[in-house]
Parts: sequence; structure tokens; C-alpha cells
Amino acid sequence: MRKITYREAVREALREEMIRDARVFLLGEDIAEFGGSYKVTEGLLAEFGPERVRNTPISEAAIVGAALGAALMGMRPVAEIMYIDFIGIAMDQIVNQVAKVKYMFGGKARVPLVLRTQGGGGRSSGAQHAQSLEAWFVHVPGLKVVMPSTPYDAKGLLKSAIRDDNPVMFIEHKLLYATQGEVPDADYTVPLGVADVKRDGRDITVVATSRVVHLAMAAADRLATQGIEVEVVDPRTLVPLDEEAILASVKKTNRLVIAQEATPRCSVASEIAAIVTERAFDDLDAPIARVTALPTPVPFAPALEQHVLPDEEKLIAAVHAALQ
Repeated sequence: MRKITYREAVREALREEMIRDARVFLLGEDIAEFGGSYKVTEGLLAEFGPERVRNTPISEAAIVGAALGAALMGMRPVAEIMYIDFIGIAMDQIVNQVAKVKYMFGGKARVPLVLRTQGGGGRSSGAQHAQSLEAWFVHVPGLKVVMPSTPYDAKGLLKSAIRDDNPVMFIEHKLLYATQGEVPDADYTVPLGVADVKRDGRDITVVATSRVVHLAMAAADRLATQGIEVEVVDPRTLVPLDEEAILASVKKTNRLVIAQEATPRCSVASEIAAIVTERAFDDLDAPIARVTALPTPVPFAPALEQHVLPDEEKLIAAVHAALQ
């Protein structure tokens, strides 16, 4: 099977859905001639024209508001917010409008809107360009939240998100764009709400999200040389969350480490820990551990940034502690 980058997988999903459905169009800052801040939309303007690949003013609230209006009128917009850190400016539109329109109209209104954005650190970009804010949106009823870790998942999940009649937050990690993985030539989708066991194991479960899935896989390879078999579970979508897949893995291994790049307080890791405690407490042979960023703004200095963010060593230490 061919290998392509995460960036190419996202672009292919956008292109194929624009060909499949004339109602799909893109809008965002610098997505047309410039091809987006990470070149994901490069080449799409030449193929589809300025009506369907639209540059916008530097106004996150306007981008989301325009996308909401278009979705309510029957279009299927894919809007891009350049960096999740800037999304606070559009929170009223997202939280009080996009997420609630269907409910406020008794289910009669459809909001087939995808909001793409980039999160995460690792590029020494500073505290206002390196945050992982997915928990904000997991907390809001009415939004679906997707965080793909591989090119295969990125393409399949984005196609499902575009075809969904509900608003979807599609959060990409900026360090994943250059990573490669196998992606079929044929059309396919990955359903929202279905986790993926990236690695089978018998000794301990690591539930990891986004880029941290790759850290977990690398840590599992190293632990395997010590005779420790780690099962790595990637939820892929945070809303809906595949609780059953996580619980099945915990009941198999009896130990759980949850790894994410976001800070720990009121996080997705905290939610998963609560679910497992409520539904599988008697299956646990050790306390649940979380490996997260430290509860501080992400520093600009590379050495300090690496200290704050999760890494393989922290994951390995957490696994060893859980197995003692």
C-alpha cells in the first residue's frame, strides 16, 4: 500500500469530498493562493476556484459565523482556524450558536460544518501558539471532536466529518503533518466514535491521543525489550468516545495509563479516568496514571518546552510505576 504524509491525507480528503459533493467548500485565512499555514490546501484553489476555496479576513468570529450561516442554508463548509490558540475569539459562535442551533430548533436545523484547526506544541512557538485545548469542546454538548494521529485516520475521519450533519471540531497536530503512513487509493471512511487498538498487549493499557499516540508506540517498543507488553488504544474521536473499547482493554490488562499533550486539570485524561473508575474499578490492579503536560503555559525555550510536554521517558516511568 502507498505511503503519504498526514498533510497529503488531509488534502486528499478535502479534494475528494469537494469532487463528490458540490456543496462542500473551504474558507479560512490564507487557504487559497498561499495554501494554508501548513500547506494543506495547496493546489485546491487552482482546481476548484475562488468560489469554493475562499480566503477570509483575519476574524475568527466571522469565519465561524459565515460557515454556520452557509451550513444552515444547505452548504457543507469546512472552515479553518489558524491555530487552536486563536479560537477563543470565536467561542461565542462555536459554543452558543454552532453547538446549540439544532437543539434550539427542535432538531429541525442541520449544521453540517467542519471546523479544522491545529493544536499542540513542540515547535518552540511560545505559549500562544502551542496549546492543546480540545477539552474546551469536549465539554460542550452538540459538538463532535476528532483528533486523528495517523494519515489513514486523518483522511478517513475527515471524510466522515464532512459527510456528518452535525458540527465537528477536527483538531490536527502541527507536528504530524510531515509524518507518513499507509493510506489506500480507494475511497474509504473511518466512522466517528470508534477507537483503534494501535498495538496489542497483555500487561498494561495506554490510552493516548493525537501525537502522543506516536510517543506511546515508541515507548511500547522500548518496553517490549524489557518483556513488558503495552496495549496502545487511540480513541481517535473524543466525542463520541468509544468507552467500550477502552473498558475492554482495561479489563484485559488490569492497568491503565492515559497520555495526552493537554494539561491535566479537567482534561480528556481526567474524563477517561473517571469513566474507568466508575465502570471498571474492580478490574484495576493499580491506580490509574496520567501522563500530561505540566499545568503551566508552554514555554518558548526548546529545553523548557520539552520539560513541560509529555515524552517517551515519562510514559515509560508511568508504566513501570503502574506495574510495581
